[in-house]
Amino acid sequence: MQAHETLVSQQFGATARAYLESAVHARGQDLERLTALLGARPRGRVLDIGCGGGHASFAAAPVAEEVWATDLSADMLAVVAEAARERGYANLQTQQAAADLLPFADAGFDAVVTRMSAHHWRDVPAALGEIRRVLKPDGVFLLIDIAGAEEPLCDTWLQGIELLRDPSHVRNHTPSAWRAMLDAAGFERGDAWLWRLPIAFEPWIGRMRTPLVAVEAIRHLWSLAPAEVKQRHAVAADGSFELDALMMVATPSRRVD
Repeated sequence: MQAHETLVSQQFGATARAYLESAVHARGQDLERLTALLGARPRGRVLDIGCGGGHASFAAAPVAEEVWATDLSADMLAVVAEAARERGYANLQTQQAAADLLPFADAGFDAVVTRMSAHHWRDVPAALGEIRRVLKPDGVFLLIDIAGAEEPLCDTWLQGIELLRDPSHVRNHTPSAWRAMLDAAGFERGDAWLWRLPIAFEPWIGRMRTPLVAVEAIRHLWSLAPAEVKQRHAVAADGSFELDALMMVATPSRRVD
């Protein structure tokens, strides 16, 4: 019986280069916004948790003094390190680490970012506690992830197809759940944005090398989905659909309990 962290590492180790080259991951206004938000602050140390193909790290590198890209997958980190060298980001370093057990000292980072990773975290409250620990008192946390639907019907359908496509999926948390978890972890919430993210079906399953039996199950679920679900996720005839993406800015609370 394998641990969840092992499953995540195996799932993404085999598909590392596909995520580096994925158009849906490599581009987006959220990356531009991330660079702008970090660029408006003094150059400092940035931690990217669950870096995947490294795109958030690459967006941070031009405006940071130092970037640490972390991931569970050593194969993914090797791809990111190679791409960083090719792009001339000498200030980018990699470190294998889990989100809920970060191998860094307290208050050592000016910013922590995570992009399209948190839905794989087994223990989000523990991870947020670690982020709070490694952030400087005046630091900033930038969260980017797929958002779950607040409506239970649509959310159940979404979580189902996500798990079929990728067994390392845990949960796309709703915006209200993120607000509650950030509050509980000792963060002050700042700006937040929601936008629609089109997902082309074939590249989506191709990146994860989803087995045919699971692909057929996803198509079957979409065929059975009620009208509310198909409309909510803009499901097309070929299985393509839309997700909600979320970006939140948070800072360590200065409240005294």
